[in-house]
Amino acid sequence: MPRPRFVSALLLFLAGCGTSTHAEPAHPALWSFADADTTVYLFGTIHVLPEGVDWDGGRVGKAIGRADRLMLEVTDPEGQAGLQRSFQAMASAPGLPPLAERVAPEHRAELAAMLAKARIPPTALDGMETWAAALTLAATLYPEIGVSADQGVEARLTARFADAGKPVSGLETATEQFGYFDRLPEAAQRIFLTSVISERNEAGKQFDAMIAAWRKGDVATLAITEDDELSLSPELADALKRQRNAAWAARLQKALDQPGTVLVAVGAAHLAGKDSVQEMLEARGIKVKRVQ
Repeated sequence: MPRPRFVSALLLFLAGCGTSTHAEPAHPALWSFADADTTVYLFGTIHVLPEGVDWDGGRVGKAIGRADRLMLEVTDPEGQAGLQRSFQAMASAPGLPPLAERVAPEHRAELAAMLAKARIPPTALDGMETWAAALTLAATLYPEIGVSADQGVEARLTARFADAGKPVSGLETATEQFGYFDRLPEAAQRIFLTSVISERNEAGKQFDAMIAAWRKGDVATLAITEDDELSLSPELADALKRQRNAAWAARLQKALDQPGTVLVAVGAAHLAGKDSVQEMLEARGIKVKRVQ
């Protein structure tokens, strides 16, 4: 049975080799749904990217230009500082065993090496919930594979809409987003942590495959990859995708109540495969069509 690749899943859910640039423009997938006076575009994003990825041409570029408001997965009035405070408030958990004891003995040397490479003291994450430690360790891989949130789709869209004086809102709060992880059973959190540790040397290759599919709008490949990644942890799949997509579909249906054009930009995995946002909307009687 294939081992799930949660590091690459995280890049699709939360956003060539990672250090390369891409001269050819990308054509990522785009969908829309509408009523008499409102059009909503659904754009699947990558949260972290290398420099030089040109993704905002074609119909995506036209949708950006037409939109009078932007909806992302999560926003905070205080920006990254506010998101970080929300994370820190939920991440701590006194009384847990040391982080090394939360992974199997065969992975403890790998954990120690990962912490050392990131210049994180060996006991610095011991007071964190297992899910929070896993997210922290996953983020240390971004510089290694040559990607950053500053180059990600959301950061660039936020800057563009802010410069144009157009409102930016979130489908969920930071507390809601981290809450999905926080409510995971400890066993599922440890699967997540172990996967981050054991996959660290393959993260760049995994990201290459994902970004290649995303650039081509190859939703079928993204769906297959995602199903593989989440297949061994139903709890994580439910938290990362099913619960969130169901909540978003309800909020997106309400977006039709306000006339205008909305661009909704969320991680590409939310718009691929089983339990996608589109499926959730269709179940509510909303017709969704692919436009790129």
